[in-house]
Amino acid sequence: TEYAEFLHCKGRKFTDFDEVRQEIEVETDRITGMNKGISSIPINLRIYSPHVLSLTLIDLPGITKVPVGDQPPDIEQQIRDMIMQFISRENCLILAVTPANTDLANSDALKLAKEVDPQGNITNFWLRTIGVITKLDLMDEGTDAREILENKLLPLRRGYIGVVNRSQKDIDGKKDIKAALLAERKFFLSHPAYRHMADRMGTPYLQKVLNQQLTNHIRDTLPAFRSKLQGQLLSIEHEVEVYKNFRPEDPTRKTKALLQMVQQFSVDFEKRIEGSGDQVDTLELSGGAKINRIFHERFPFELVKMEFNEKELRREISYAIKNIHGIRQATGLFTPDMAFEAIVKKQIVKLKGPCLKSIDLVMQELINTVKKCTKKLATYPRLCEETERIVAGYIREREEKTKDQV
Repeated sequence: TEYAEFLHCKGRKFTDFDEVRQEIEVETDRITGMNKGISSIPINLRIYSPHVLSLTLIDLPGITKVPVGDQPPDIEQQIRDMIMQFISRENCLILAVTPANTDLANSDALKLAKEVDPQGNITNFWLRTIGVITKLDLMDEGTDAREILENKLLPLRRGYIGVVNRSQKDIDGKKDIKAALLAERKFFLSHPAYRHMADRMGTPYLQKVLNQQLTNHIRDTLPAFRSKLQGQLLSIEHEVEVYKNFRPEDPTRKTKALLQMVQQFSVDFEKRIEGSGDQVDTLELSGGAKINRIFHERFPFELVKMEFNEKELRREISYAIKNIHGIRQATGLFTPDMAFEAIVKKQIVKLKGPCLKSIDLVMQELINTVKKCTKKLATYPRLCEETERIVAGYIREREEKTKDQV
């Protein structure tokens, strides 16, 4: 018997496929709203029938260029990301569907497949992509897709298969699948451009090819998949051995865990300052990069902003030289050392403001870095709080010493 089950309707069996279609529409509206919204949450449908093959098919949306209804402005990027999430997996086949009445070079499906499916040499084209050409019956008179279906225009290793689906008029008129398949078969047998390849066209042939190629693909990818699972299993078994005799209240365990967390904090802090962190922030400068910017951009900028009156400085130099000589006549080519020192000291004092400002900025960034590193300790609020307090206290202590040196 034929029936269908939805994951969101556990225990309920659908025997009328019109009800299945209606349930898909209702669930879609429930998840995405009533005005053409989108969602990456899949609707899981399992069909049991003697007339279908064992295949898992993920039906992905086509690329939407312009948002309509409740769709967000970045609808194209959202759909693209959703599609890439699935087709990037090396253990799946890509069914690239393209209408025959559009230029194959503009196919969104093939463009996306090309990004994730590696190309080999001339005898080893795209490895995971199967081309499907639809709407062959809607092509302009005098044109056909023979070159594409013969795999000559844009060759794929797994080739192309042409299909003719029901039109909207057929669907509205309740034309059943069997009648549609007969009409499809008649189309390929009677069309002069396709009759020589009619046995390699149509939905039944597509089903057969998908089943065979999926079986082959599973056979090819199974060894690597098995090795990966065995590696994970060995890793988990090792962890089980480590924790088999674990006693939560053992003080040595707690001490070791504490030391590991503190050590990890130290490593994270060093990475953020040195710039070799695992996670790179692409939104703003932080850690060592920001401190580097303070020294090489902000500090010089503050120096340039300093007001400088050359006329006043010359007057000060003149007074300093005369005051050093007292009642003696000022002679000689060089400025007396004492006068030079007095003038330079007065100018260097002006650097104090920019220096202290730079210290404040650096210290603030160090404290911000500490806070980011302690986020990993959030599971242990007391440890997080104490670590932040101790390290921030040490940083402020160094800040005071540095200011005193300035």
